[in-house]
Amino acid sequence: MAQLRIQKYIADCGLMSRRAAEEAILKGEITVNDQPAEIGMKITPGRDDVRYKGKKVLMPRGEHVYIMLNKPAGYVTTTSDEKGRPCVTDLLKGLDKRVYPIGRLDMASEGLLLLTDDGELTEKLTHPSHDIPKIYNVKVEGEITEEQYRTLLSPMVIDGYKLRPVYTEVLSRGEGRTLLQMTLYEGRNRQIRKMCEQVGLKVRHLKRIAIGKLTLGRLRRGEWRYLSAEQVSYLKGVKSDY
Repeated sequence: MAQLRIQKYIADCGLMSRRAAEEAILKGEITVNDQPAEIGMKITPGRDDVRYKGKKVLMPRGEHVYIMLNKPAGYVTTTSDEKGRPCVTDLLKGLDKRVYPIGRLDMASEGLLLLTDDGELTEKLTHPSHDIPKIYNVKVEGEITEEQYRTLLSPMVIDGYKLRPVYTEVLSRGEGRTLLQMTLYEGRNRQIRKMCEQVGLKVRHLKRIAIGKLTLGRLRRGEWRYLSAEQVSYLKGVKSDY
C-alpha cells in the first residue's frame, strides 16, 4: 500500500482532523512503531504500528458511516474522558463501527451533532474556510437591551481573536427570559457563551438546531440516526477554500 503522511492517515482513519493530528503529534500523543511521531513523516498503512495515546489507529473497513445525534446536556463531545464523564459515543447503542464527532458541543449544551469515520469530511467541515452555518437557539436570562443586541451583531473579539459576524435574531421575550437564534460560520471554543458573557447576558439554555440544511426533525434527545445519501452529498458539496 502507498505511503501516507502521518496526519493524513490519522484523518483518513476518522480519528481527528489533520490539524488536530498535528497538535496531538506535538504533544507526543501519537507514536509510530513505538517511537514518537513527527509531523510530515510517512507511514505505510497495515505495516507501521500507529497509536494514539497507546491505542492502535486503524483504517476503517467498508463504507464510511455518517450519523446525526441529538446530544443531551451532560455529555462531553469526545470518545473517552479522563474524568470519567459520560461521552456522546456512549449514546450510540447498536452501532458496530467506531465514529468520531465533527466539531464540538460543550457539556452543558445540547442538540444536533454529527459523527463519522470519514476523516476527509471531518477536515472539510471543521476547517475555518468552510461556509456551512450552524444555527443555535439560545435562551438568556433577562431582557436583552438594544445595545447588547447591536454588540452581538458586530464583529466581536473573544480571547484575542476577531470573530466573523454572527447573525442574531430575537425570537421571543417574556417571563424574565429572551430567546435568541444565533447563526455561526465558525466554531470557537464556547463562542456563544463567551459572546453573551461579554455583553452581560447569562445563558440558561443552548441548543444547536441545524447545521446548514440538516435539522433534527423528530429525532428525540439522546437518539441517533444515519444520514441519508442526499444529506451526505450535501455536506460533501459545501464550498470550501481548503
